[in-house]
Amino acid sequence: MKLAYLIDTDWIIHYLNGNEGIVGNLKELKIEGLSISVVSLAEVYEGIYYSTNPIDNEKGLNDFLTRVSILGIDNEICKVFGKERGRLRKTKNLIDDFDLLIASTCLCHKLTLLTNNRKHFEKIDGLKIISFP
Repeated sequence: MKLAYLIDTDWIIHYLNGNEGIVGNLKELKIEGLSISVVSLAEVYEGIYYSTNPIDNEKGLNDFLTRVSILGIDNEICKVFGKERGRLRKTKNLIDDFDLLIASTCLCHKLTLLTNNRKHFEKIDGLKIISFP
């Protein structure tokens, strides 16, 4: 399946919480191919197991996962991560490692990132970002 977009953790959470705007946008973009990073998946699982209703929340996540491809971290993503982290360190613009792994995944797979967390991601050269209110 061809992939065009990688969904950031914030959008996954909004989707699981029933945010109509995010749900609608993902429904429209699904035909072009949606994916998530294993990093986002780990972050979402943390939220699920920390929540007051982990069983139902995990069911919602499992349903969501049937609609997307999950992308792992490989050697190429690690290379991009190392290069970008070094560049950001030199310019004193370091961002969270999880965000940088997500961005590196987008760059390696030539995907557009769907996120409302633009602040950190805008520091990554060549990263395409789409945000919706």
